Amino acid sequence: MQSQCVTDGMPPDFLDDDAVAAWTASGAPLVDLLRQAHTPGRLSGFRRGGRAAVLVTEPRHVHQVLGVGGDRYVKRSHRARPLLGDGMITATGEAWRSQRKLLQAMFTGRGIQHWEHHIAGAAACVVDRWAERARRGAPTDIAEDVQFFTVDTIWRSLTDRPLDRETYVDLAAVQDIVAALPADVGGASALPPEVESAIAALDERILRALADARVRHRRDGAGTGSREPGAVRTTGAGTREPGVVRAAGSSVLDRLLDAAETDPAYTDRLIRDELVTLLVAGYESSARTLTWAFVLLDAHPEVMERAARDASAVEAVLSETLRLYPTGWLLPRHSPADETLDGWAIPAGTDLLVCPYLTHRDPGVWPEPETFDPGRFPARSPLPPGAYLPFGIGPRACLGTRFAMREMEVLLGALLARFTVETTEPVGAPVFGINLRPAGPLHARVRERT
Repeated sequence: MQSQCVTDGMPPDFLDDDAVAAWTASGAPLVDLLRQAHTPGRLSGFRRGGRAAVLVTEPRHVHQVLGVGGDRYVKRSHRARPLLGDGMITATGEAWRSQRKLLQAMFTGRGIQHWEHHIAGAAACVVDRWAERARRGAPTDIAEDVQFFTVDTIWRSLTDRPLDRETYVDLAAVQDIVAALPADVGGASALPPEVESAIAALDERILRALADARVRHRRDGAGTGSREPGAVRTTGAGTREPGVVRAAGSSVLDRLLDAAETDPAYTDRLIRDELVTLLVAGYESSARTLTWAFVLLDAHPEVMERAARDASAVEAVLSETLRLYPTGWLLPRHSPADETLDGWAIPAGTDLLVCPYLTHRDPGVWPEPETFDPGRFPARSPLPPGAYLPFGIGPRACLGTRFAMREMEVLLGALLARFTVETTEPVGAPVFGINLRPAGPLHARVRERT
């Protein structure tokens, strides 16, 4: 049983243990238990395996836990640690602050401009693929196409190399690894052998890229100052190395290698962890969001036509898609000490489950919350703090928010402007794992606009 709280405040409402036992026996997804526990206007939760878990959905509570309380409510044990190791998402304390500081300038502010040519190059590959499908009248799998795009974009940014098919197969196995991870920290279990094998194959690919980059790094001269903006690397015969154009600055991997020269913390293992973290964060969420966007647009052809003509409508479509289907649908935190949350007592040892999926369906903030309505964005008046958090909020908000939005806007805008899209079979039901994704492929026919 939960220890007695020593703080003042009302205890949260907890589901009856019989209801939790019935949910466990049913094999239903975690979101079903959260829906049962959810009581608008009150703090509620459940007990499982001797641990108390409190559901956090009210915007003001979300803001207090992730925003102003970001240092008090911490990550107890990240669900993705078997995959991400000690990368920035799983790191805590001073290690996290140091890692975030190094990467922050690359993915915020003007740093985003450095990756524009990578985003454009990856998007052009998908446009060409759809043009070829349209000429042959052949169907395409949108989920696969947008996944290739997002993996290609982040791989180019990490290594300054376009993605080849063999590398893609190894990297895309991340989706199977992510699917095997528990939805919350309380559901952790041993990974199946095939997932362990997939992680080993991924590690081999990443470490090979690291070894190749280290050779180039030493040959070209360590440090970003030795690279001229727009320079093209040449071979000894004076010819350009195929597919490699050195843009202003350097790749993410180059910068990590620069850091390793002065900071002993950046071992090969930590660099591997950072690369895998950026790979997962850089493609998984964007690929799932783009897939959901096409699912929603297929059901609302008038919105699709509007977005084909108006770039601002593309941004609104993505914002509304992220409201309905935030890939980071559950953000677990932990209270190591006794706390009081808006008058509710939170004893030490309590897990807090922040659930953007339910917060984004609060009818007090979002009228007709189940309706797809891109007209909600941009919001006509400021939203309450904590009401909209597709990329999290507070000090641990997603570092790549602007990068993700930019790559999605570029691809979705390019595809809608040139092609009409019609799905050929229903999409699968939502899967509430560590991320929120549609089950199965999304087959469609694409046609050139006339």
